This record gives sequence, structure tokens and C-alpha cells, in this order.
Amino acid sequence: MKYGEGDTSYLAAGELEGITKLVNAFYDYMETIPEAKTIRGMHRPDLTESRQKLAYFLSGWLGGPRMYREHYGPIAIPPAHSHLPIGRAEVEAWLLCMQKAMDEQPYAGTFKTYLIEQLRVPAERILTACGG
Repeated sequence: MKYGEGDTSYLAAGELEGITKLVNAFYDYMETIPEAKTIRGMHRPDLTESRQKLAYFLSGWLGGPRMYREHYGPIAIPPAHSHLPIGRAEVEAWLLCMQKAMDEQPYAGTFKTYLIEQLRVPAERILTACGG
């Protein structure tokens, strides 16, 4: 099987434990790198819920349990972000944080490449929804 089929991506990410490590590293970068200052400011001071929401979202998005839906209901990613001032710089900062977080994970190189390419798709849709 290839990434994106069934639960192959979820398994490649290390299931919920691996996804949680990725998400924690992602938000750690968001809090520390200068490029992410603007997107960090779009979040609440306490990132606990944001961390959980992203981990739960990625679980289902990668073919695992649909934990976001179970806990928070359905979500349409672009409209959920359309109230935010997101432009090209914010998209690239988000992807930079994710790339740095992925680089720390024990994922196969092919999966890292696949995942960042897949994450760019909703990021670009969010940019469009925000008028960027």
C-alpha cells in the first residue's frame, strides 16, 4: 500500500502517539521561531486545546480514528480559518514549523516528503479562503 491509502499514513506517522509528538514539536517551533510570531499570535496563550485539536484532526486526516469529529464535531478547514488574516507569509510560516517538527520525527524520508506535500494542499485552500 501507498501513503494515503487506508491507514498507511496514520501508521507511518506513529499512530496517535507519533502524531502527538509531531504536533507538540510543531507548536514548540511556533512558539520559538521568529517567522512564526504572527501565526502564534492568532492562537490563545495556552496552546493545550490547539495541540489536542491538531493531533485529533491529523489522526483522522491521515486515515486513523476520526477523533476530532468525535470530540469537536465536523470541521471544514478553510472556512474555519477564514476569519483570520492569513497571507502567503503565514502559510509559509505554518509549513516551516511543520517541516522543522517533521525533521525531528523518526519518519521515513519518503513519508516526510509526502506529508509536507499533502499539508500544503489545505494550507493553500486556507490562503484562498482568507482572501490571500
